[in-house]
Order: sequence, then C-alpha cells, then structure tokens
Amino acid sequence: MTAATHSTLFPQVPDSADAVLEGLDPEQREVATALHGPVCVLAGAGTGKTRAITHRIAYGVRAGILHPSSVLAVTFTNRAAGEMRGRLRQLGAAGVQARTFHSAALRQLQYFWPKAIGGAMPRLVDRKIQLVADAAAACRIRLDRGELRDVTAEIEWSKVTQTVPADYAPAAAKAGRESPRDPAEIAQLYAAYEDVKRERSVIDFEDVLLLTVAVLQDRHDIAEQIRTQYQHFVVDEYQDVSPLQQRLLELWLGERDSLCVVGDASQTIYSFTGATPDHLLDFRTRHPGATVVKLVRDYRSTPQVVHLANGLLAQARGRAADHRLELVSQRPAGPEPVYAEYTDEPAEAEGAARRIRELVDSGVPASEIAVLFRTNAQSETYEQALADAAVPYQLRGAERFFDRPEVRKAGIALRGAARFGGNDSLLDDVVDLPSQVRAVLSGEGWTTQPPAGSGAVRERWESLAALVNLAQDFAAARPAATLADLVAELDERANAQHAPTVQGVTLASLHSAKGLEWDVVFLVGVAEGMMPITYARTDEQIEEERRLLYVGVTRAREHLHVSWALSRSPGGRPSRRPSRFLDGLRPGSTATAGRTAAGGAGGIERGIPGTRGSTPKRAQRVPARCRVCGRTLTDPGEMKLMRCDDCPSDMNEGLYERLREWRADQARSSGQPAFCVFTDRTLMAIAESAPDDERELARIPGVGMRKLTRYGADVLAICAGQSLAESTDHD
Repeated sequence: MTAATHSTLFPQVPDSADAVLEGLDPEQREVATALHGPVCVLAGAGTGKTRAITHRIAYGVRAGILHPSSVLAVTFTNRAAGEMRGRLRQLGAAGVQARTFHSAALRQLQYFWPKAIGGAMPRLVDRKIQLVADAAAACRIRLDRGELRDVTAEIEWSKVTQTVPADYAPAAAKAGRESPRDPAEIAQLYAAYEDVKRERSVIDFEDVLLLTVAVLQDRHDIAEQIRTQYQHFVVDEYQDVSPLQQRLLELWLGERDSLCVVGDASQTIYSFTGATPDHLLDFRTRHPGATVVKLVRDYRSTPQVVHLANGLLAQARGRAADHRLELVSQRPAGPEPVYAEYTDEPAEAEGAARRIRELVDSGVPASEIAVLFRTNAQSETYEQALADAAVPYQLRGAERFFDRPEVRKAGIALRGAARFGGNDSLLDDVVDLPSQVRAVLSGEGWTTQPPAGSGAVRERWESLAALVNLAQDFAAARPAATLADLVAELDERANAQHAPTVQGVTLASLHSAKGLEWDVVFLVGVAEGMMPITYARTDEQIEEERRLLYVGVTRAREHLHVSWALSRSPGGRPSRRPSRFLDGLRPGSTATAGRTAAGGAGGIERGIPGTRGSTPKRAQRVPARCRVCGRTLTDPGEMKLMRCDDCPSDMNEGLYERLREWRADQARSSGQPAFCVFTDRTLMAIAESAPDDERELARIPGVGMRKLTRYGADVLAICAGQSLAESTDHD
C-alpha cells in the first residue's frame, strides 16, 4: 500500500501557490522552493520525498515559474510515475509529464524516428526470454528455465552499462559479476540474441534507451528540439540510475543545470541490474553550486522501528554507508519489534498466518498487512498457510489493477449506467452514489459477503470490492458527485495507474516492496543463507543484502515481526542461524561495534553562488563555415561535412566504400544499428578529409572521444590504405 492511498483520497486542490507549501516541514519546504540551479535531495526512508518533490513541481507551476509542459519528472516504475501524476493532479499541476526513463525515451524515439532514421520503427518486444531461447538454439547451447532467466539478466546488464558482446567477459570480470555460464558463451549468446532481433525487426526495452541516446548524440537539431520542450528535470530514486540512463539524462539537459535529483544511497538494492549510487554520491562534485537538502524526519515508522533501521545501517561498511542518514521518528512510541524462531519453514509460515488471522479478527485491515521475503520461491508456502487460515491475500507484482479483466468490464458497466442509468431497472430504487455502484457491480459478480476460500474467484471479488470502497470514499469527499463524476475519476486514475486499495494481505519480495508501506510487516526467512542470500560473497554484495533488509524494515509503520527457521523442512537438521545482520539488535545476540554517520543529520547545504560543474565551462561555439566556399553553415548535415551540399566534393569513393564495409562488420559484431557506429555523413566527412592521425580524426563532427577511443585505430588504418590485419600485426 502506498503513502498516497493511506492519506486522504480526495483532498481539495490548494487555492494558491502559497497553499501548496502548507504542511511541509522546513527541509521539505526548502526543496519545494529551491526552483533554480541544481538541487540534490538526500531523503531517508519515510521522510516524505515524493511529497517534497511533487509540491516543488506544483509550487513552481502554481507560482508561474515553471510551465507544466516544460517539466519532465522521471522515475523507475509505472506505479511510481502514476502516483506522481496523481499527486500533481491533486495539487493543481496537471499537464506535467511524469514518466519512467523508458516511457519518456520511447515517446521521443517514436516521434523522431521518421526524421532521424526513416521508415517504420521496429516493433518493441516486452519479453526477451523467447528471443534468448531462440538465440541459444541458434548457438546449439541448451539452457534450462533458470539459465534462460540468468542469461537474459546478463544481457540486460550489458546493455544498460553500454557493454557490447565482444567486451562482455572483461566488463563482467571488472564488475565482479559471477556469470551463470562461461563468459565466452554469454558473449556468444548476447551476439546471437542481437542477430535474432535484427532478423525479426524488433527492439527491446534497453534498445529504446540506446537508440534514443544514439539519436540525441548524432542529431544536434533533434536534441535541441527536446531541450526546447523540456527545460526542467526532476529525477526520483536517483540512486538507481544506470550509466545508460545517466547518459540519456545528460543529453536531455545539455549544458543547463535545471535539475533536481532525489535519492538515498542506503536504499540502493538494484546494482545487479546496473544501477549505481555513484551519480547521487558524486552530484556535489559534478555540481559544486548545488543546493543539498537532507530529509531525515521519518513520518512513517515508530521510534522502535526506526531504531532497528538505524541499527542495521550503523554496522554497514562501504561508500553508501559513509553517507547514510540517521532517521528521526516523528511518530508516537509503538511496540518493540517481535523476533520469532521456528523449527522449519512450514511452521514459520503457519505461525505468521496464525498471527495475521488474529490481527484481522481484531480489526486490522488485511490490506495493512504484508509478508515480505527474500525470493519469490518462498511465496508458495505463505500462500498455502494464509489460505488454510482463511486470510485473503494478493501477490505483489501481479497484473496491474486497471488492466484486470474484471476491472475493465466493471468500468464498461459503470460507464453505461452513467450514460443510460434512467433506463436501468437495477438503479430504480437507489439514490446515493455508493448504492448505484453496488447495484451495477452486483451484475458483475460483487456480493455483500466475500466468497469462501482463495483463488481466482476471490481475487475478482476483491477487485470489485476495491471499486465499491473507492465509490464510498469518493461520495464522502464529494457529496454532490454523480456516477458520471466517478467514471471520470476512474478514467483519470487508470491513466495515472493510481489504483485503489485491494483488501488482502500483501505477499511480496523485498525488492518489489520498495516504495510501499503497511501498518504491519512480517519479515520472514531472515536467516543466514537467505539474508544475506547464499550467492552474496563479496563485501559489496553483502552490503547490498543489508540494505535490502533495511528497506524491508522501513516498510513497517507500527508493527514489525522478524522471523527465521532453523531448517527448511519438517524433520530437517536444525543447522540454520539468524541473519548476521541482526547481531546486536535482536535480544540475546552479541553487539557489533557501531559507527558514526558522515553528516547523517538533516539540513540544508547551499552551493557556492555562481558555481557550475567541476568541469571547465565550454567555450562559446563559433559559426561553422563551408571549407569550400566559406558560407556559414546551419544545417546539421552540412555542418558534419563542413561544406555545403551543393559544393564540389573531393571524397575518395574507394575509401568511403571500405569504411562502409568496415562499419557493417562493426554493427554486426556489436549488435547495434549501423548509424550507431558512424552515420553516412560522418563516413563521408572522413572519406573527404582522409585524416592522418587522431587529432585530425577528432576534429570531424560526429566522431567524439568515445568513438575515437573505440574505432579510431581502425578508421586511421583504413584511411592509410592498410588492412586491419596489417594494422593489428604492426601494433
């Protein structure tokens, strides 16, 4: 359950810009009013970071400082983007774009594809597994289901770190990754996967970012068009940015610094996907003039929960730990965390289900309870235990609420009733909005009492019950609302993916629980071998497991239950022990020496006025002139050639063809489109100038330092008339 659904569902829109700031604490208010220059918000768990940045955007819009269409807010999940759009709408800042990196890049790529590349854009595939399986078959390599998933993850990591197949093995070794198979095989599968995509004219989600980056790097006119559209950027969960996403952000920004980033290095739990907190931790180095605001007032959890969370990080090591934030609870005291040891995993699941049944019977809503575990494989035991205890549950990460068939059908029924309700006998004897909704949804399967047991029937009922509850809240907030008003609200929520609460205990992995919160949290399976997971061996991997447990702890508002089992199955040898992360924190365990946070307190640090990034400011651009006739050039293609299109060319046709053949080979081996290596214009410019050394090659527009490093030796060898084999032998 999100903080948004826990707060008032239908608040009144603030009537002024100043009203947007009401209720913010001093640090949140500083975030909201710091609208110029780079801003870095270091926000601990439960400190209201989403509240701070949405109020920042809304204040800027309502004060007339920011135009809604010029703001792009990016985050990492559709749910988070939907929640942000919903909050902005409630604050009177509709029209602001809040999207994931992939969604924003895909829109831009679709729009500019005809202009930048031409022809029809390849189809986007949403699942890689089958393509990877086909690539493995082409390579005559057998992969089981688990290996398919692992190889797919390696391909995704390679692409977000901008690693081509030929470079996979050394890059994986440098990053300390344990490849699921021989690195040479992974590289072979990666290359074959790219071949399969090319043959079928499809692209994947990572290609969306790669191709957008390539277009913006190569087409300055398109980059400037996007920069004209978006002039102010906000990036949430900045600790999870990958090198590829950071590169895209830099291209969106250009030389401007109207950027606000928000993150917490202590919640970096996705490094296996290529995410790194380095961009967050180095922000002040790159932007000495940045305002840094630290949010440490925890409004979510009780002092007892916060004490455990702070204790976990006090024992941490590494760079992220050096920048940890010491949370300060703003809530009244609550119960101490409960620790429980069981003989085996089924007994642990039964114990959790029994306690959950007691909580539900005492009046705690099932939707305010979560069971969190390290791996999805642990879910089945808890599903069975909850079903046996007659406790409704929902699996986190299942189909999105508004995409469920029963919800779509219910929406159609409600829309029809709103339009033709006067002719519907179901509505003859009802007058208020909730009664109308109950009457309409009774025809879709909703009943006053839930069906017995669990399974698909119960899940459909829970979806319809969520709509009934939403109608009751909507009518309470807006007594004069009609069925048509509710339908409009549902449409807006569907567009924002702002789902109502489903009544059921949430079962979720620790990774998928990020960004959510509940009154009661059961952290289960907190034993060595599971937390940290067995395959976490390096110091960095162990510390990420600690941060993952920290994320789990900070999901709890009031009640926290931590448990572990001594063996996996009944009758098994009781060889397990509680997680080392609990040493010194659970009763009866030995304490580990703590450490002091580096600047862990909240507050505001202002940058040096007028100071930009640590890199020297670029020199003013001088007009480009045709090297033949001397005319000033404005067309990007002409600027790349450094001559007018109609001026005579002294291009070496043979050299141009050799460069094109070489480029085709490079594209095939790296799995990229040919234009990502060099565009036709750049090859023409190279063939016309036939550079003798790196300095001359670097002067050609479209080459750049990265391409010079990767391709310079080959290009210069071709220009010198050498075969690449001769060049390699000579080196």
